[in-house]
Amino acid sequence: MRSNLNTWTVLSILFVVLILLPSLSIILQFSAETNENWDHIKEYMLDTYIVNSVILILFVGFFSAIIGSSLAWLISAYDFPLRRFFQWGLILPLAIPPYIGAYTYHGILNYTGVIQTTLRNQWDVTVNQQYFNIMNMPGAIFIFVIFLFPYVFTITKAFLARQSTSLVENARILGTSSWRIYFKIVLPIARASIVAGVSLVILEVLNDYGVVKYYGIQTFTTAIFQTWFGLGDLGSAIKLSGTLMLLILGLLILERLLRGRKRFSFTTTKVTLLQPVKLKGRSKWLVFSYCMFIFTIAFIIPFIQLVYWAFLTYDQGFTTEFLQVIGNTVIVAFAAAAMITIMAVVISNISRLNRGLIAKTFPKVTILGYSIPGAVIAVGIVSLFIGIDEVIYQWGWASSYILSTSIVMLIFAYIVRYLAVAYNSIESGFERIGIHFTEASRMLGNNVTKSFFKVDVKLIRGAIFGGFILAFIDILKELPLTLILRPFNFETLATNAFNYATNEMIQQAAIPSILIICISALSIYFFHYVLERE
Repeated sequence: MRSNLNTWTVLSILFVVLILLPSLSIILQFSAETNENWDHIKEYMLDTYIVNSVILILFVGFFSAIIGSSLAWLISAYDFPLRRFFQWGLILPLAIPPYIGAYTYHGILNYTGVIQTTLRNQWDVTVNQQYFNIMNMPGAIFIFVIFLFPYVFTITKAFLARQSTSLVENARILGTSSWRIYFKIVLPIARASIVAGVSLVILEVLNDYGVVKYYGIQTFTTAIFQTWFGLGDLGSAIKLSGTLMLLILGLLILERLLRGRKRFSFTTTKVTLLQPVKLKGRSKWLVFSYCMFIFTIAFIIPFIQLVYWAFLTYDQGFTTEFLQVIGNTVIVAFAAAAMITIMAVVISNISRLNRGLIAKTFPKVTILGYSIPGAVIAVGIVSLFIGIDEVIYQWGWASSYILSTSIVMLIFAYIVRYLAVAYNSIESGFERIGIHFTEASRMLGNNVTKSFFKVDVKLIRGAIFGGFILAFIDILKELPLTLILRPFNFETLATNAFNYATNEMIQQAAIPSILIICISALSIYFFHYVLERE
């Protein structure tokens, strides 16, 4: 029985080491000798990358916190028209990758877009182009905020629904106004949840390549692409990646400081849900209008525009090559999500069975991949796989580089990047069922593996399936990793849509974009349904 547990432990350690390898590859090469490209970047360009990145994360984080937390409070505390729909409908903007939203809004607002065309043709009004120019820093902030605020919304709503009940109800009894409750009670007690959601938003902004590339904003991600593919300088790309990792490390430390040591938890074992107060008169329509406005600009408008473009180009879209693109996307996403789920189950199971150093270390290591932008992971993985290929070639095991030109590298990158997504879901499932059922099974003579398949997997199947769905959605939308690491002539829906958009063929990008959105939206709804059933 002990040897069975050791097998799980060895597998977990192996998986964790694999997750660490790309980061270690960058760290080991970060102090390598510099060249003239890096000297030029450091002297003339690095300040721009840092300033632009900081501006983006500060403004996007601030506005996402305001919109996400206010919507979470209104949905949790009040009853108004379509409230039940908005509970999951306001998560739907996550189904639209920011790079798709970026070129969609540009298409709506540019000179040939629906707004300016209608103004010219119907009312003979010609407007100043600068008022409709979204391809700048404020435009990028707008795009990131409206498509990423659901991270703050979902985490804060989950907290408020359960943790704020007694405080909010006591404040209501004392006659405190809604706004005072929000600012004096909700924001302080939900600080940790809001900061956690904002942290995810910031990591997504730093990971992005599509929006900043399309809008012409110089950030670390665009710099890594330009240095690597434009200059052919992997060494300088590694130094940029290392610098970005240091920036992210600083942000993560800041995030821990902002959370502080304050904790808000149940004071009794009896947990009551916050009962929403039914709004009447003008208040209910104001709250409804606010929620509908955010939902409209974050989902309805871009989706309707994409559907219109799809009708214009559907006869060009569904070709044999495009069907191959769909197949590539689904197969790779399914395979990577399945591997991620298996690894997450093994690591989370052994973490709960071992209460020592392993239990404390493994969760932090699994989160590491999600904390690092895709372009940085790609740099680390390429340098790692090239090194492995060189060893294989020198030892005569292969006549050419086989790993660094294969789909294996891309799938491995997906695993490193998104293991944390499935791990968090599965770990929450294990925390909910505890360890007593497993211990009872082992006392009856079953080893760790038999106990897991006979007992644990049946109790946490919702969490396992939820982890798979979340990983599948993220891989489906992933752009930087796929652009860098895909094999020659290998396209996914994300790269297909991005290539059309960057070549100014925005209407042709609609069909792959709609497929991404529809698959993601259905998965989000299904995941929400699973959570409600749990």
